[in-house]
Amino acid sequence: MKRLIAGVVLGASMATAALIVARVVLPGWKELELDVYVLTVGAMALLAAILATRRAFPVEARSGLAEAMEREPRSPARPPDLERTERMLSMASTTAFDLYFRLRPVLREVAEQRLADRRGLRLDSGDPRVEEACGEDLWEVVRPDREAPDHRFLPGLAPAALHRVVERLEAIE
Repeated sequence: MKRLIAGVVLGASMATAALIVARVVLPGWKELELDVYVLTVGAMALLAAILATRRAFPVEARSGLAEAMEREPRSPARPPDLERTERMLSMASTTAFDLYFRLRPVLREVAEQRLADRRGLRLDSGDPRVEEACGEDLWEVVRPDREAPDHRFLPGLAPAALHRVVERLEAIE
């Protein structure tokens, strides 16, 4: 650091000497001489500041980007919709309220779409083929005349029953 300061002082001294010589030799160019002097001393000061900063914060051997690219990849994040669906299934197995108001609309939507696409049926049509296509477990959950639970904390469907409902929903052809 002392060497850097000594270099700047030496450079400024030489620039000052050059300014004095230029004033004596060419006395009519005062503004230009002063501008050149200020720019020269300012450039030396800026160079000294840059060198001091590089010494204080040395350049790393490798960039952070290169290191990040070589690290082990993280396990892929789980899709938010999957987590939301898992929570919905968990809550539906706990209370009848969650089964009816959270999971049932999703199951009805999927069943309606599958029945329409694969069999040309509407879920709310009253056609006996709809109940047959859905199966007993799924139909009990998605049937149009299912009433909301009287008490919101009644037990929901058991996990095994929910599993059967989802399997039956997937099996609609």
